[in-house]
Amino acid sequence: MDILGLIASTGGIFYTLIFFVIALSIIVAVHEYGHYIVGRWSGIRADVFSVGFGPVLASRVDRRGTRWQLAALPFGGYVKFAGDANAASAGADKGVLSEMTPEERRQTMHGAPLWARSATVVAGPIFNFILSLTIFGLVFLSRGVATDPLTVGNLSPMPGTLELQIGDEISAVAGMPVPSYQDSTAFNDFLEGLPLGSDLTYSVNRDGVVRDVLAPFPYPAMITQLVPQSAAFAAGLEVGDVIIAVDGSPISAFSELKVAVEGSNGRELALQVWRDGEVLEKAMTPRSVDEPTGGGGFQSQWRIGIVGGLFFEPATEAPGVASAFAQGTQQVFRIIEGSVSGLYHMVTGAISSCNLSGPIGIAQTSGQMASQGTTSFIWFVAVLSTAVGFLNLFPIPVLDGGHLVFHAYEAVFKRPPPEKFTQGLMAAGLTVILSLMLFALYNDIFCP
Repeated sequence: MDILGLIASTGGIFYTLIFFVIALSIIVAVHEYGHYIVGRWSGIRADVFSVGFGPVLASRVDRRGTRWQLAALPFGGYVKFAGDANAASAGADKGVLSEMTPEERRQTMHGAPLWARSATVVAGPIFNFILSLTIFGLVFLSRGVATDPLTVGNLSPMPGTLELQIGDEISAVAGMPVPSYQDSTAFNDFLEGLPLGSDLTYSVNRDGVVRDVLAPFPYPAMITQLVPQSAAFAAGLEVGDVIIAVDGSPISAFSELKVAVEGSNGRELALQVWRDGEVLEKAMTPRSVDEPTGGGGFQSQWRIGIVGGLFFEPATEAPGVASAFAQGTQQVFRIIEGSVSGLYHMVTGAISSCNLSGPIGIAQTSGQMASQGTTSFIWFVAVLSTAVGFLNLFPIPVLDGGHLVFHAYEAVFKRPPPEKFTQGLMAAGLTVILSLMLFALYNDIFCP
């Protein structure tokens, strides 16, 4: 655990709120900067760039006349362009526009060409996606890819016999040849074919000498990550814990734990947990979780909320920059695809609407991800940034997607939609957004 994880794990509600504000401020600042910079490139002048709402805590005016400010309520932000009647760009300040010259009107959002306005609007979500894929790409770049043959890069403390050493090249386990770690299908098949047991024979090349050593099952019931707001998190389990028994029956592999949890039908389980040489007794009740399937649907499974992994970190080598950022881009698309599928299945009733989290749930997740370290928190910021960018593209007035719908109308009919019609839709859109926020807040409070 790094210093960020230590602070978050000991700070309680205060630090949960702090990390939520940090995550939200980063995402909002990037989103609004996208609007600002593309607007500036398109010839549209910004009067105010604000992170937060309400009373201004600090501000300065740059040489272009834009006021950059930090406001007291850090739950959003905005860019107010020249000629806007308000921060949401929901209408024109006709009094101000009437006194402008044609050249000055061109520098306003309402006097700029359609292409400039559309580019400025869509830039906010796009910058959110750019932030996400950049973070994902840098994480993939820093993690590297496993070398071939599979080599021990670092070892986690484990119960039982552990004769492996850092630098060992593993050629076989229990007599089964080890496939490339990068071939996930082949490696998973390899794990499934191994005999279960606490002490398996590993054939390794150590300093040029091939020898057999004893070590645990490669994929034990060891926690490499905790799922926020899960049964395991609530029970006080920690990253690095190894679950060695369920209801008194010893287990050596993560797959055994998975079978026990999925077969519990929501019944409380008694777990024995090994932590730094000490065995702890923990009881927890699995929770029903709606998980995406390969076919685009969802399936309910009982889960306690832990992620497993190898008990050693494979030695890695740096991937190509292009490969790392390609993986980052794929991760962004996977999140969007999962969001679309999740929303569709919630609307159709196929999965519970409790899957929609509100500000309390997001704040709790921020703090819990921060408690697992800097990388986990930054990864969460990237996931949330993708969600914010995607949400803002919804064709709902008030959101960026709603503005794009108005621009599409103007492109087709060669004139803006009627002002009263626009104002009515903006009011309806605001009602929809507020209703969704209240519904999500209800979920935070009353959903299990």
